Order: sequence, then structure tokens, then C-alpha cells
Amino acid sequence: IITVNTDMLRGAIKDIFDDTRSITEPAGALALAGLKAYVAKNNIQGQNLVAVTSGANMNFHRLRHVSERSELGEGNEGIFAVTIPEEKGSFLKFINVLGSRNITEFNYRYGNDNNAHIFVGLQTAGAQDLAVISKQLADAGLPNVDLTNDEIAKIHIRYMVGGRTEKVSSERLVSFEFPERPGALSRFLNHMRAEWNITLFHYRNHGADYGRILVGIDVPESDNEAFTDFLESLGYVYKEETDNPAYKLFLA
Repeated sequence: IITVNTDMLRGAIKDIFDDTRSITEPAGALALAGLKAYVAKNNIQGQNLVAVTSGANMNFHRLRHVSERSELGEGNEGIFAVTIPEEKGSFLKFINVLGSRNITEFNYRYGNDNNAHIFVGLQTAGAQDLAVISKQLADAGLPNVDLTNDEIAKIHIRYMVGGRTEKVSSERLVSFEFPERPGALSRFLNHMRAEWNITLFHYRNHGADYGRILVGIDVPESDNEAFTDFLESLGYVYKEETDNPAYKLFLA
């Protein structure tokens, strides 16, 4: 008997779509998910194997959830909770530890003056790569927890990171379109003044050629002109969102 989890099912739905442009229901993709697990378990190579798929009990809104979780099912994404010191340069240090790895998701909201807990999704080279990432972070002095197989984290917590804070006096909220290429985030951080503290950061890869980023930065009013110059110098599409009503209600 071969068993699979729901993320492996979602990965199989994605495989079928990528290869045939057909969309199957989860039960219809079960045969392929089981076949992939069987191949991986027995290290099968050079054989012709057949999986019979069927069913189209899928609606448009459910596809969003399938897409969100398919990379986890394929072993191409890992999710971590990482603790970084709340001090200048720690965000950049974290990015440098990751090196050329693509970030698929990043959630952060300033909480206190000591430590920051960030929720991050990373592109991986398979499930065996998760331990490597965890060790690299730990060796750099960044405690972390692998949440890749934590259902509560994947279903709920990833969408709930954030909230209000009374520790920020001059927060500016800006949305960006970052090009989906290595180095885009480090370019942003290296161009920003060290005395401007990042207070909020949210990013999720949506499969486009650019990523949508929401950033909160604590900028003294005396630096408003310099901040505008910084935004213009990046060359990224951006929009000031400080007066956004949803931000004022839930995050400001």
C-alpha cells in the first residue's frame, strides 16, 4: 500500500496540468501521486509506468489552494520560522545567508526591540535540502524551526503574521513590483539607509515575472525627501500606500 498526503496530491495535479493542460480533481490525481511516491521509495529508473487519472470535480476557487501548496508537495519549497535580532543589518545578514536561494514568501511585522520572528518560504532542492537550510541558518546565529510539514502553519498562520504595533512613530507603507531575479531584494536593502528600520515586510511569489512586495519603513519626517530619492533610484515600480484604509484598520 502506498500512501500520500494532500500536498503530494496537489503536486500531482500540477504535474498533470504542466504536461497535458488537463485539470483533474484530487482523487483523480491520486494514482499519479502514488506512482511518484512508489518510484521515489524504490528508486525506480528506466521503466515505463502508467497511472490512470480521471475526474474533473474541481472548481476555479479550489485551484488557488492547489497552486499555493503544489510546490510543497513537489518538495520544491520549504517553510521556516526564523528568529533574527531586532538590530540594524540583521535583515540583510539573513538574506546573505540564503545566498542565491529564491524566496517564495516572506512575512514580518515589527514587534519589540529585541527579536523579530519571520515566516519565510524558500525554494529548495528537495526534502533533503531542508536540513541543510536549517543548519546554515543556525550556524549563522539565526534560530529556526522547519514548518514545512506543519499543517496549522500552512493553512492558517502564514496568513495571520502581522498586526498592529505602538513602537513605530513614522511608518511609511510602500508597495513594490520587484523583478523575479536573484539579487532584487539585496539591491533594495543595500540602497536603503541603515538608519531606516524595516517594520513590515510581506512577499509571495505568484509565478509572474515580477513579485509584489509590501514594505513598511520607519522614516523620520526630516528624511522624507531623501526617502523619495531612494524610491526613485531603485528603478522598481512602486506606490505609496500609507493612507490605504485596510492598512489603517489592521496594521497601522
